[in-house]
Amino acid sequence: MFTRCRILTALCALALLAGCAGGPTARDDAQWAPTPPPAQPTVAQADGSIYHDQQNMELFTDPRAHRVGDILTVALVESTQASKKATTTTSKSDKANIASPTVLGHALSIGGKVADIGLDGERTFDGAGSSTQSNQLVGQLTVTVAQRLTNGNLLIRGEKWLTINQGQELVRISGIVRPQDIGQDNVVPSTRVADARISYTGRGTLADANTRGWLSRFFNSKWMPF
Repeated sequence: MFTRCRILTALCALALLAGCAGGPTARDDAQWAPTPPPAQPTVAQADGSIYHDQQNMELFTDPRAHRVGDILTVALVESTQASKKATTTTSKSDKANIASPTVLGHALSIGGKVADIGLDGERTFDGAGSSTQSNQLVGQLTVTVAQRLTNGNLLIRGEKWLTINQGQELVRISGIVRPQDIGQDNVVPSTRVADARISYTGRGTLADANTRGWLSRFFNSKWMPF
């Protein structure tokens, strides 16, 4: 009885571990938090009759994002489609005949029948498989410049939370953008973002309804021995 209880306890512990391992990753991790721009030192204002320091009138400056903390809009135009198909057919046929041995000039017979041996074998295999997947993500997401690299490229990062009815939708993106890929309207397509990490997830009542429970994940995990 004690041994059976220990086995049940071990199985429950494995189920909990599998449930935790198969669960979604934390959506509020610090690496996705937008990096605020560094604090600027306070300097005395140089105000005059024409120039005012707080107005910061940059008449000849490119309005596109180029500094840490600048805002940039990413146009999400992701569309992927993959298709794979495989078909395998094999066939093999074997046939062998062994004549009966001859004893004293006469063929060996058993029960009046010649003791010939014949072997016939045939094997066939048919296999087919196909897989098709397509994804599409269209929209816009405004991000901030988290870092300016030594070669002038910009490391961007941003996220957007949408609370709709009983659920929340989350869109996140991070990557590296070349300044020359940014349009005059300060918009860059997501196809021009290098090392892009784009995620679109949700949580709430609808997301929970589409998620398997921990016991179901255990029976489909590597911890299940059967």
